[in-house]
Amino acid sequence: MKLLRCGQPGQERPALLDNNGVIRDLSAHITDLSGSVLSDGNLARIAQLDPKALPAIDAEVRIGPCVTDIGKIVCAGLNYADHAVESNSPIPEEPILFMKATSSICGPYDQVEIPRGAQKVDWEVELGVVIGKPGSYIAKADVMDHIAGYCVVNDVSERSYQMERGGQWVKGKSCDTFCPIGPWLVTKDEVADPHSLDLWLSVDGVRRQNGNTRTMIFDVPTLVSYISEFMSLQAGDVISTGTPPGVGMGIKPHPIYLRAGQTMELGITGLGIQRQKVVQAGA
Repeated sequence: MKLLRCGQPGQERPALLDNNGVIRDLSAHITDLSGSVLSDGNLARIAQLDPKALPAIDAEVRIGPCVTDIGKIVCAGLNYADHAVESNSPIPEEPILFMKATSSICGPYDQVEIPRGAQKVDWEVELGVVIGKPGSYIAKADVMDHIAGYCVVNDVSERSYQMERGGQWVKGKSCDTFCPIGPWLVTKDEVADPHSLDLWLSVDGVRRQNGNTRTMIFDVPTLVSYISEFMSLQAGDVISTGTPPGVGMGIKPHPIYLRAGQTMELGITGLGIQRQKVVQAGA
C-alpha cells in the first residue's frame, strides 16, 4: 500500500493512494498514520479494505508528512562510499549516527526555508525506513519484522552550522523545514528489495544526485540492528539511511548551495517524488 496524510498542517487526514492514483480517505478506519497503527496486523487490516468504498479526496489537496507523531529521526552519515570521498571523509568502519529534530519535519511539497544568516544550505535525497514494531537489540535476521515501510526523505543540511560551528551535526540538520518526508509511506510488502532502488535529485532541472541503494556501506538490516544497540526503536520512528554522491558541498572546484527561488525535485524508485521551493526565512 501507499499510505499518506493530506490536509493543511495540523489538520491532515490519513489516506491511501489506490491503483488508479486516486487518494482515498482512511479517517473512518484509523485516526492517523502514527506509530500506534503501523503494526503488521493493523496494516493488514487496512489492506483488506476495498479502496473503491473509501471516499475520494480532491487530488489538489496538500500532502503532509506521511507519518505523524514521530518520536525520533535517526540518520546515518557518510553511508555511501562515494559520498564520503566527495566529503573528504574516511570510509566509516561503523555507522555514523546523528539526529534531526522532529520540529524539522514538513510535507514533501512544502517550502524549504533558508535560515537567517545561512549561506550553505544543501540537499540530500535519502531512503527513509519507518519502524512499525518497537524493539531494542534487534538481530539483523529479525529487522524486517520491525519495519512498516519506506519513504523518501530530503535531509536538508546547513553545512556551516554542521561543520564550522563546533559540536555535533545536529545543528546543521534540524532547522525548521529541513526534513521533508513522503509523499507516501510504502509498506514493505511493495518493496521487493530496499537495496536496489534508484535515488535522484535535481535543482532547477539540473540533475545533481544519481545513486542506488545497493551502494550503501551499511544496509538496512545492519543499520536498524546497530541503532537498536544504543536506543530502543519505537513504532513511528524514522531512520534516514544516508545519501549518494552529488551534494552541493562536494561539487568541484567550487561548492554550490541553495538559493531562495530555486526548486528541488527528488525521488526514489517506487516511493514517489518530492518537490520543494526554496525560500528565505522571515527576519
